[in-house]
Amino acid sequence: MMNVPYGELAIGQRSRSRGRTITETDVVSFCMLTGNWLEIHANAEFSSKSMYGQRVVQGGLVFVVSNALLGFDSEVVEAFYGVDKLRFLKPTFIGDTLYAESEVMALRDKGESHGVATALLSAVNQRNERVMSCEFSLLLRRERLTMPPQEGPLPHSAADTKKY
Repeated sequence: MMNVPYGELAIGQRSRSRGRTITETDVVSFCMLTGNWLEIHANAEFSSKSMYGQRVVQGGLVFVVSNALLGFDSEVVEAFYGVDKLRFLKPTFIGDTLYAESEVMALRDKGESHGVATALLSAVNQRNERVMSCEFSLLLRRERLTMPPQEGPLPHSAADTKKY
């Protein structure tokens, strides 16, 4: 959905991404970026005594990784439009591999050149368990925006590398 112009989408259209394994570095970096140092994410000893028995990946990280897996195309996507009904259905752990699945649910014209596409977005782990779902909306161009090639010589050439 993220790399198809609005004019080419159809309700019911589905896609599934490649996988991405969540790492220790991802979790710690997200803690640092957001300030979310809750014990369940950052403290292995504390988490070992929780109902999950181990550290849990932040829901926000699951959400942003799922979005990124869909593969935004800047020639198509104008802007993130919104999210509704975001739910975390099962925990995600360090070492889990996530896949993003989407299904177009609604299409709404937004002027002559754009439209809003709403899809059911799910994060699915390597055990094929849905761990997150939401209704995700993007403002999309009706047609792909293509930039004309720049005129004139390229700023650098292979010959420039001989100077070093």
